[in-house]
Amino acid sequence: MLNLRSQLISVSNAYCAATRLSRSRVSTIVLNRGATLDKIAAGESDINTGTFEKALLWYSANWPENAVWPDDVARPRSTEAAA
Repeated sequence: MLNLRSQLISVSNAYCAATRLSRSRVSTIVLNRGATLDKIAAGESDINTGTFEKALLWYSANWPENAVWPDDVARPRSTEAAA
């Protein structure tokens, strides 16, 4: 099982690939901090679990139709994303 940082980066990378946005742009949109996802991927930073949960809820609610959610990451239910 992936740790939370790896799960966040896996979902972020899939979203970036589907939307053709850079990871720093997506980091700004999702976390309001442009360098955070790159720093997490490099092992130089971390986030708290509340921020992780908010990020996954955001991704779930805004997931592109043409994108495949990573198999190794549990996707929040749509009712959780709407809350």
